[in-house]
Amino acid sequence: MWKATLKGLLAHKLRLALTAVAIVLGVMFVSGTFVLTDTLHSTFTTLFNGIYQHVDFEVRGKAAFSGPAGSAVRSPIDQSIAQAVRKIPGVADAVGTVTGYAQLVATNGKAVTTSGAPTIGLSFNPVSQMSSLHIKSGSPPTSPNDVVIDAGTATKYHFHVGHKVHVLLLGPPRTFTLTGIVTFGTANNLAGATIAAFDLPTAQTLFDRVGRYDAIDILAKPGVNTAQLQRAIARVLPPKVEVVTGQTVANEATNSINQALGFFSTALLVFAFISLFVGGFTIFNTFSIIVGQRTRELALLRVLGASRRQVFRSVLAEATIVGLVASVVGLGLGVLAAVGLRALLSALGISLPSGSLVFELRTVIVALLVGVGVTVVSAISPARRAVRIPPVAALSEHDVVATESSRRRIIVGSAIAVLGVIALALGLTKPAIALVGVGAVAIFIGIGMLAPLVARPMASVIGLPLAGLLGIPGKLGRENSMRSPRRTAQTAAALLVGLALVSTISVFGASVSRSATGSIDQAISASYIITAAGGGGQGQFSASTAGAAARVPGVTAISTVYTGEFKFRKDLSQLTAVSPNRLAQTIILRMQNGSGAPALTAGRLLVDTTTATSDHLVVGSTVPAKFALTGNTHMQVGGIFKPNSLLGSFLVSDKYFLSHFDNPLPVAVLVRSAAGATAAGKAALNAGLRAYPNLKIQTQAEFKASQQKMVNQLLGLVYVLLALAVLIALIGIVNTLMLSVFERTHEIGLLRAVGMRRRQVRAMIRSEAVILSVFGAIIGVVVGTGLGIAFAASLKQQGITDIVVPFSSLIVFLVIAALLGLAAASWPARRAAKLDVLAAIASQ
Repeated sequence: MWKATLKGLLAHKLRLALTAVAIVLGVMFVSGTFVLTDTLHSTFTTLFNGIYQHVDFEVRGKAAFSGPAGSAVRSPIDQSIAQAVRKIPGVADAVGTVTGYAQLVATNGKAVTTSGAPTIGLSFNPVSQMSSLHIKSGSPPTSPNDVVIDAGTATKYHFHVGHKVHVLLLGPPRTFTLTGIVTFGTANNLAGATIAAFDLPTAQTLFDRVGRYDAIDILAKPGVNTAQLQRAIARVLPPKVEVVTGQTVANEATNSINQALGFFSTALLVFAFISLFVGGFTIFNTFSIIVGQRTRELALLRVLGASRRQVFRSVLAEATIVGLVASVVGLGLGVLAAVGLRALLSALGISLPSGSLVFELRTVIVALLVGVGVTVVSAISPARRAVRIPPVAALSEHDVVATESSRRRIIVGSAIAVLGVIALALGLTKPAIALVGVGAVAIFIGIGMLAPLVARPMASVIGLPLAGLLGIPGKLGRENSMRSPRRTAQTAAALLVGLALVSTISVFGASVSRSATGSIDQAISASYIITAAGGGGQGQFSASTAGAAARVPGVTAISTVYTGEFKFRKDLSQLTAVSPNRLAQTIILRMQNGSGAPALTAGRLLVDTTTATSDHLVVGSTVPAKFALTGNTHMQVGGIFKPNSLLGSFLVSDKYFLSHFDNPLPVAVLVRSAAGATAAGKAALNAGLRAYPNLKIQTQAEFKASQQKMVNQLLGLVYVLLALAVLIALIGIVNTLMLSVFERTHEIGLLRAVGMRRRQVRAMIRSEAVILSVFGAIIGVVVGTGLGIAFAASLKQQGITDIVVPFSSLIVFLVIAALLGLAAASWPARRAAKLDVLAAIASQ
């Protein structure tokens, strides 16, 4: 049986190669993502270990809780602690460090942006052994007018030693002299972040850390017992201050970077598994057709004494070999994919330190398990069908493979689809992303099983225009697609899944975009919205912006918007703050209960109706809260407001916020002008804020347009990633048509013999492909629209208030599907047209 299996594989190399492509692409993405993730982990581990190899200990504030990307939120410590630490026997040196916001302005007057990476300002450590920064050219900063910057930024923006550098800070912007260009460890910068370093006294002044440090780096004397020294240091520290090893700091920094990049890797893995799922349909369809075409061959094996188990194993052995070969190829291409993904990160503005690719054994194991597993699982049903072939089929020219009854298909398919809907509903209400995924997969499988029930009538309707337009070739293509409803449905299943996912994202994205822009009208009454441009400083900017904007002629009201992390009860949540003074002139606060501005002025907390309902809060409720700077406290609910897209779920006054946060940066400044939003008013604001080139000043209409643009950019990226699944679906169509041409060689030869021309043969195959593609696309668009509506409706309480079905986009998807079907049919159509007439007639 093994020889027969191998000969069967070698006899049909082309069809199995096409089948393997689906697995190759999916495994390539999986292995490429793992290679990239492992490479980045190794690179950053090496980088931070090198930086902290001579920092024996670090003294810092104890973490109140973890913030975004796993970074801990800590309070600054008094600088007198450094003096106490230096007196401890065994301590060679102790140097304080501070960090803050410092955004550079390029020589052309535009702010240096980072696509979301931080714009870091810090103190330069003069002790080279402990410093994370190393002078590449020039000299370190020694005076209040000196600055050094990272080599990556200097190269990209053409900074040179001696240049005057304009820097945006917590307070008013300042100009410094560039005295040196530095590396961060061995890298030119830190994952795309910009670095501006000053001498310690200057940095303390700029970042409002006079008399305080963010941390103290400690160098131990040679030969000292480090464990005893750490205990000695801990004894002189006040409460809420800790001492940790340099290795601990290095590990935390590495983990923080990895978590920040983790979303990117997770997203890629999700799309890779989507591609493999779509590929599973292609494999299932291919092996189903192969089993049908090899009816007599498999029946002869039964006649010669092969048992059902041996036939079953033979089919699965073919699948295993195909999956293994495809996985190995995909594994090799995964290295190239990792290089490409790294280039994609660079294109997104995330500059990564150089390092060799890391190929872990885990990557090999996962790739092989996934690739072979998907292939074998997809081939189980065709293999079971193969064992039901009776030996008598060897004497017949017709396919006598037993087929599942329609009743059984309806029952099983309906049950799986219903279970999928239930799991999806539960996952959306919990929310539980795993249940959502399981539910979606079950729905697709159920729909795939039920699709043959509607394949014949739908193919008939879809094919009518082609029959009228193309004549005989169109009629034959229509009849071919109607001949075997199961094959039509199986062939279209992969495209069905791909188009369903695309339609889901389209509906969901359109709903998000409409809700985001529509809610702005009910959230903001200001004439202008000032935000950070280009993602510099992670969406934050100088606190002095509001004062500069208030001095512009015609401005009647200013509201500065802050956001920060705090613990509400036991959950880490986002807190928003605004000034209650003239609140109504800049923000629309629709109160359901309690008061708005008066409650904020009194230092009370406002919550939105969603939070009030879920947490059973009423006006007057007292709830526990925790801040990183001030610790545990209690907050009293002073009012409940209707959802506001700008304010989030929790709102306090700026005065209360600033008393619990250490020099926060604003995320927006809302400006009300006496003349409203006018070109002259915007020009006056631009002139008044000329010193802040990192700002984006927009009217409400412009702000809504920018929100739509952001959503569309994200949708574009998702569409690009989903294109891989659609590509695999098209490969499945090509594969099926190629097998169909092989299967109908005799039929095509007869058609050619009675006068059908080559171009008519091509038209027949292409019309069949169009019908298959449009059939799958229609069902996919319908299912995807339903899923998109369900996803959007489940997030109504989170701000998605409008459900939008973009009919124009969905129609475009159908047209694209038809065109892709034409493209997929090109090769099979040419192959069919080139068949030798006499040889085709003689074939069986």
